[in-house]
Amino acid sequence: MSTDVKSKTVPIAIGMKGGEWLIKDSSSSETFIPENFSEEQLMIRDMCNQFLDSEVIPILDRIDALEPGLMRSLLQKAGEQGLLAVAFPEEYGGLGKDFVTSTIVNEYLGAGHSFSVAIAAHTGIGTLPILYFGTPEQKRKYIPKLINGEWVGSYGLTEPNSGSDALGAKTSAKLSADGKYYLLNGQKCWITNGGFADVYTVFAKVDGDKFTGFIVERGTEGFTQGPEEHKMGIKGSSTVQLYFQDCKVPVENVLGEIGKGHKIAFNILNIGRLKLCAAAVGGSRRAVTTSVRYAVTREQFKQPISNFGAIKHKLAEMAINVFVSESALYRTANWIDEKEKELLEAGSPFNEALLGAAEEYAIECAALKVYGSEVLDFVVDEGVQIHGGNGFSAEYEISRAYRDSRINRIYEGTNEINRLLILDMTLKRAMQGRLNLMGPATEVQKELMSIPDFSADGETPFQKEKKLVANLKKAILMTSGAAVQKLMMKIQTEQEVLMNIADMAIETFNAESVLLRVMKIADKEGEDNSQHYFDIMRTYLYDAADRVNKYGKDAINSFADGDEQRMMLMGLKRFTKAEPFNTKEARRRLADKMIAENKYCF
Repeated sequence: MSTDVKSKTVPIAIGMKGGEWLIKDSSSSETFIPENFSEEQLMIRDMCNQFLDSEVIPILDRIDALEPGLMRSLLQKAGEQGLLAVAFPEEYGGLGKDFVTSTIVNEYLGAGHSFSVAIAAHTGIGTLPILYFGTPEQKRKYIPKLINGEWVGSYGLTEPNSGSDALGAKTSAKLSADGKYYLLNGQKCWITNGGFADVYTVFAKVDGDKFTGFIVERGTEGFTQGPEEHKMGIKGSSTVQLYFQDCKVPVENVLGEIGKGHKIAFNILNIGRLKLCAAAVGGSRRAVTTSVRYAVTREQFKQPISNFGAIKHKLAEMAINVFVSESALYRTANWIDEKEKELLEAGSPFNEALLGAAEEYAIECAALKVYGSEVLDFVVDEGVQIHGGNGFSAEYEISRAYRDSRINRIYEGTNEINRLLILDMTLKRAMQGRLNLMGPATEVQKELMSIPDFSADGETPFQKEKKLVANLKKAILMTSGAAVQKLMMKIQTEQEVLMNIADMAIETFNAESVLLRVMKIADKEGEDNSQHYFDIMRTYLYDAADRVNKYGKDAINSFADGDEQRMMLMGLKRFTKAEPFNTKEARRRLADKMIAENKYCF
């Protein structure tokens, strides 16, 4: 049976639904890439860079020392420049820009260490719950002050005994005898901006079981805060515990519906996960540049260490991962943007449009969060290694980047939780009829039983790369389909298998995203002017095939045996076979390009 790319997939889908990339072809012409930024978006990007360089980076030590009033003043300055207002409606004093533009702000302010955490928490979880779930009165009261920097927002969900299990919260809310207040009792922990915020979105259970959101203002009777936490990283980010002892919250400060707080918590997380990836990409890019510049100036054995192959390998691998992460990020951000506009045109209220769009791509947002945070961890770790002993010194910026990175794999849902969600959400959508996995999975099973097609591929551009990506998708469909059939309901407890398949999906989504981006760049710039991008794409695909093979083998070997196991492993080997490629020389070319330009330049 032929394994041509087009023979096993549905025709290219425009307006692709969440998760459909696994079973449908994507078009490079329909894929948004950072090279498509408009003049206005480029201007906003440059504003963000300038703000960090002039206002934040020179005072990082003061920020980390938690100098009283300093972070708040920075947020106010950002508000004065419009950086807090980009994504908010004009009727509340915002700039009303699209989702891609707001993603750009998160990415290019993402290299600001603790400041990035403060501003992301403020504009995201600190403000969006009120914007999307608040009453008209609540929005008019709070949103204008939050987006001009006069007030700062915060968010109280986590408790000492409920982190990933958010609905296990113990904080309670009881209606007062006169019916005017809810009395909150309980404790929240790890609250970003908690030490100086004016407005807090806090979750509590009404009558012991109705998980509900509340808007709590600083100074409310019965509301107190603990001291600043001493943290391993993001030391300049205010992090405190919140205490509620018969805290009197007016009934008009209930956020959304009683008992529907989970809708606020989980819908806001979808957006937060993508925005965290954006910030991680920004931090990664800066760390690569820092490492390139150090490698160029640091001499050993009478020459710059940037001359050595081992260092070039590290620099190139750092850059490849950043470029791939950014490719997947903007592909998804544009999908969300288009879906939001579609919902608005169909008559959905403003608050439902973006939340509905983000929910549509919740699978991709979870994948972005995992990969973006792990790329940043990888980049800063290799950056420390390139710096050698100096990387362990607090005098060098890379050591701060290393410490600050680690939290990203924990908040907005741990990476383990997000990996488990990827397959869980995909299977639920299949059962709901939102995602047709059965047909493509059946086709893959038929192909496994057929004689492989060893005929040569055509000479059309990117044909081999497209075939590889299509085959990686088949590897996922084969492995996940067999796992579901074999394990049935037990699959929910087989977390190792779920995470193996999630990693296969993350690698494949990234591989397709970077391929589509490079195809589009080559179409615009021509192949001769795109060679470094070809090197990034081909190196990633070559290595991704091996990683998908490893994850697939680990999954298959844990639930299959005998002839079934042998057949699937043979199929997996077929689906993850990549053309030979000299990745050493490709990485050297990428490193040499950055060394020549003295920065991350892709």
